[in-house]
Amino acid sequence: MPPTPDQTQNLDQIREDIEFEATLRDRPFRFHSTWGLFSPREIDVGTHLLLDRIEVNSADDCLDIGCGYGPIGLTLARLAPEGRTLLVDKDFVAVEYAEKNARANAIDNADVLLSNGLAQIPTDREFDLIATNLPAKIGNELTTLIVADAWARLRPGGRLYLVTLSGMRKFIQRVIQQQCGTYEKVKQGGIYTLHRAVKPPTKG
Repeated sequence: MPPTPDQTQNLDQIREDIEFEATLRDRPFRFHSTWGLFSPREIDVGTHLLLDRIEVNSADDCLDIGCGYGPIGLTLARLAPEGRTLLVDKDFVAVEYAEKNARANAIDNADVLLSNGLAQIPTDREFDLIATNLPAKIGNELTTLIVADAWARLRPGGRLYLVTLSGMRKFIQRVIQQQCGTYEKVKQGGIYTLHRAVKPPTKG
């Protein structure tokens, strides 16, 4: 049985971009998103937790791992206008929408790259700040690789921030301590916990 006109119209509406406005770190954004991306209609609680507490310097080179449609990375780019921010995601749809949102918000110091973790990032590229809203579903092995690879790409004095479900906090603490040799719990909430590791500055 063919779809009715009402059913066809509903499908067309579902295919349209989801658009919404948000204020992140006192800066206005307009986001385009679509079904299938994480939290497509609003900024999720974990992202708010991270962005409310992350420390960013104006000249930081930043990396957003698993960027989705871009709220974390694009906020970092605005907070660090003298640096360069890279957003990466393994989902080509997320990359497409992060690029669209960079253009829509006139952010020209951000680049977007299709990459599973840090795999496609040039090996000589380093960062002052790396952040991720880490999905629980990626598994323990990829989580460990992301933490280890991110730590290796941080410059001396660089900061690694991860926001995760609070139920993962003990595991994440162990992984960060094992891979980074240091750990700090920034904030624990009922649903999400924000973790940080700071790389020691170069001696001398």
